[in-house]
Amino acid sequence: MFDWFANLGGWSWAILGLVLIGGEMLAPGVFLIWLGLAALVTGAVVGLFGLGWQAACLVFAIFAIACVAAGRMLTRRRAEEPDAATGLNDRGRQLIGRVFRLETTMAGGEGRVRVGDSSWRIVGPELLAGAEVKVVRVEGSTLIVEKA
Repeated sequence: MFDWFANLGGWSWAILGLVLIGGEMLAPGVFLIWLGLAALVTGAVVGLFGLGWQAACLVFAIFAIACVAAGRMLTRRRAEEPDAATGLNDRGRQLIGRVFRLETTMAGGEGRVRVGDSSWRIVGPELLAGAEVKVVRVEGSTLIVEKA
């Protein structure tokens, strides 16, 4: 079997690349695609230069590392941008810039505001109940406010 694979030369790497890319479609995880791409490029290099199987394996290893690293860079940036830009799944950060009315008088720089059906702890200047405050930042589950 190995002799047959080695005798195919560059085609064996192209077949392996297509199998890996097909495996990505069956079990998506955005990892096999990069190895499949590396195998396809290795097949092209082996076909052009007629490398032996030892050199072909070394070329594949180099291309696999390069493709996986490039793939991680591409997918990491796209995965981080939406949460960073919209505050998705970070409800406190979604409240920054909004104005609310105090439920109770702030004592010692602490109080509460009603946001929808929940009540949030706030820290800011001492104000009377009913005053409007603007959320300027979030620290954990505490909203930091200033007078609106």
